[in-house]
Amino acid sequence: MAKEYDFLIVGAGLYGSVFAHEAKKAGKKCIIIEKRGHVGGNIYCRKIADVIVHQYGAHIFHTNDRGIWNYVNALTPFNNYVNAPLACYKGKLYNLPFNMNTFNQLWGLTKPDEVKAKIAQQVAAVNIDKPKNLEEQALAMVGKDIYETFIKGYTEKQWGRKATELPPFIIKRLPLRFSYNNNYFNDRYQGIPEGGYNKLINALLKGIEVKLNTDYLENKQELNKKAITILYTGSLDAFYNFRFGRLNYRSLRFKHEQINSNNYQGNAVINYTDTEIPFTRTIEHQYFDIKNSGKYKKTVVTREYPQEYNGKNEPYYPINDEHNMSIYKKYRLVAEKEQNVLFGGRLAEYRYYDMHQVVASALKKIRCLFK
Repeated sequence: MAKEYDFLIVGAGLYGSVFAHEAKKAGKKCIIIEKRGHVGGNIYCRKIADVIVHQYGAHIFHTNDRGIWNYVNALTPFNNYVNAPLACYKGKLYNLPFNMNTFNQLWGLTKPDEVKAKIAQQVAAVNIDKPKNLEEQALAMVGKDIYETFIKGYTEKQWGRKATELPPFIIKRLPLRFSYNNNYFNDRYQGIPEGGYNKLINALLKGIEVKLNTDYLENKQELNKKAITILYTGSLDAFYNFRFGRLNYRSLRFKHEQINSNNYQGNAVINYTDTEIPFTRTIEHQYFDIKNSGKYKKTVVTREYPQEYNGKNEPYYPINDEHNMSIYKKYRLVAEKEQNVLFGGRLAEYRYYDMHQVVASALKKIRCLFK
């Protein structure tokens, strides 16, 4: 029997949306199946008190790839938002990423050579040659003050474990800037779609059939009959009914609050780095909207609470330790043998992706299919 669609795409997130957009351009008929009640995955935005709110946490598009930047801007214009978060430790604010402003606020030092000498002195004092855990790894790189002020509490909240129980490879490097530059990203291009990420997703999905509130895995056999090829962007272990075990993730809980003020914290993002405060950061969404920030009668603030992944909440961060990677490799070997099923995106590939990497990966998949 002839199939109704060329591609059935599972997941209306950024990866699936880019893939569908490009497949349609290539003359292919697509349908997207989405479990949630909206498209866009974790970059979905909604309005609260007229403020565009990033429903699943802050998303800032950044890349050094001019082609990727031009690609998304051709779909919808981006603003020139620059991410310059702050860290709050025991009530005192510090600039991020670690730069000369941070070191001045921490130690009162103003010269790069003074800062380098201070860090070298603290690293020598801990005298750790072969770090056995994350705490020792960080101390061996930046010393006691930076670790205890900015890394220890935030990391333990993020991972739900003591730093002494985490493997050292989680912190492979800690970028230190010896200049007064608060721009968090080093990438040449950076911004957020004017009007929010729904503008980008809607442009990608224009003319493409989307079926919301539909769980592919619960209707797998029936849905597979509709298309020649399946593109699956969900959790790989769930696709195979967890036959080799479950892959572990960290999850997040978001608490959105509408505040009767036009300015709550004066900045888009503030990280809270001490353990006494249960959330890791607060986001004031109006600051992502450069043209209109400060003009709203009310503001919206989101607090992010890390939590364990229980199979029902959203899997955000893969835990890429040896145990999980050994499980993932078993799934990947089976997935590579599939004839009419493609896999892509952060969940199907069990890896953390920035948005520009998601776009690039989806475009690469398309090029491989239609070269």
